[in-house]
Amino acid sequence: MQCVILAGGLATRLKPITEAIPKSMVPVHGKPFLEYQVSLLRENGVRDIVMCVGYLSEQIVAYFGDGKLFGVRIRYSCETEKLLGTGGAITHAVPLLGDHFFVMYGDSYLDVDFGKVAAHFSKCKYPALLVVYKNEGKWDTSNVVFWNDRVVLYDKKNRVPEMNYIDYGLCILSRSLLTHLPQGTKWDLGDLYGRLANEGQLGGYEVFSRFYEIGSKEGLREFEAHVRPDVTQQI
Repeated sequence: MQCVILAGGLATRLKPITEAIPKSMVPVHGKPFLEYQVSLLRENGVRDIVMCVGYLSEQIVAYFGDGKLFGVRIRYSCETEKLLGTGGAITHAVPLLGDHFFVMYGDSYLDVDFGKVAAHFSKCKYPALLVVYKNEGKWDTSNVVFWNDRVVLYDKKNRVPEMNYIDYGLCILSRSLLTHLPQGTKWDLGDLYGRLANEGQLGGYEVFSRFYEIGSKEGLREFEAHVRPDVTQQI
């Protein structure tokens, strides 16, 4: 399958590291974080990648090119005038997208079997599938009610006690969900999740391994330790 990587954010929490480089290009043991993501996708059989880029995007394009050197095909959807949010970035990329595609964030590393997620999506017959993790508030604030292979509630603003799960940072979307939305409009992907959950149209797939994210300096240190537990690097 195809994967969209959302890598256009400003990464204010990682300053001053990200004043000169985009967040996804932050070095981890000698190579950019984004290279770990590309390798992860390739190892899972995902060879068609669309990168939604914005802030300092020329560095990403210069490093990865068309992806051939990394064993994948990479194409770019660039936000040049304004950042469009996680949802707007995807609608901006619609001309490059297939009928169904993974979406992951440019600051997340996910130890998950992408093939099993795709197989579950094909079986469940929902137009979208959200990967969830029983977080219980440990790694971040839980925002999902998950029951019987379906996300029944998704809300990042209004929490309820039943929210024991969290959005893992990976989903599969059908392009048909996006084609009626105008390009150039800023919106958040979480709004789509919330609407689909309310309509009973958002499937869920539970995973049991924690996620890693480099959106903060603490998260970056944790990922460095995950990749090379024998090496400690000061940030």
